[in-house]
Amino acid sequence: MAKILTITNQKGGVGKTTTCVNLAASLAATKKRVLLIDLDPQGNATMGSGVDKHELEGSSYELLTGAMSAEDCIRRGLPGGFDIIGANGDLTAAEVELLQLPRREFRLKMALMPLADRYDFILLDNPPSLNLLTVNALSASAGVLIPMQCEYYALEGISALIGTIDKIHKRLNPELKIEGILRTMFDPRMSLTRDVSVHLVEYFGDKVYRTVIPRNVRLAEAPSHGLPVLQYDKSSRGALSYLALAGELIRRTEAEQKQAVEQQPETQEAE
Repeated sequence: MAKILTITNQKGGVGKTTTCVNLAASLAATKKRVLLIDLDPQGNATMGSGVDKHELEGSSYELLTGAMSAEDCIRRGLPGGFDIIGANGDLTAAEVELLQLPRREFRLKMALMPLADRYDFILLDNPPSLNLLTVNALSASAGVLIPMQCEYYALEGISALIGTIDKIHKRLNPELKIEGILRTMFDPRMSLTRDVSVHLVEYFGDKVYRTVIPRNVRLAEAPSHGLPVLQYDKSSRGALSYLALAGELIRRTEAEQKQAVEQQPETQEAE
């Protein structure tokens, strides 16, 4: 059963798309079956994965509106080793069209059901705003991975995002939870970075990933070549950091699965 994760932050420029593409590639490098779905009309995750957004035959627009099946929208054989359902400007129209469709908040969840056993991880990249596309992603997900910079305004932004997650959890998706907080563009030489990092750990505890993503030139250059950093420069600090994040995510997931199996007999006995 695929673990579906929304990677989002209502604040732009925090490394959200960078995290989607490079985490997908790093998970694929560990032999996990990974699907990345681009839900941002800008299509940056699509281009950064090596797919021309202007030449998509099937995209997340067709997926959400029901014009094509998930299977027909998937692009395979990417340099990063993962599959993708890309996005382009057509997706802007989906926001309007979804308003007229039944169960509009659950269109993505329903579309992904046939793929549940074909992937280990499905990662959802979102626009930096709360709209019906993001609501669809949150309604379909088991967890939310929040990339954020360690700066003052980021703390304010994350409180708003947590409020949104809480509302979706109560009204649309009782399984939704915060999967983890990822510190991006991390520079330990800055006192503000260190201070905010300490506050995050104090407040969120083990929800904060031990892995941090540093500021890295190779990480910034890779998207212009249509490659994840692991394929662009596998020895760079950025590549090694995302490999470490993938390992941490896999260990957490396996621990959760083990705990669920151990609790199952107790539930059956109680019944």
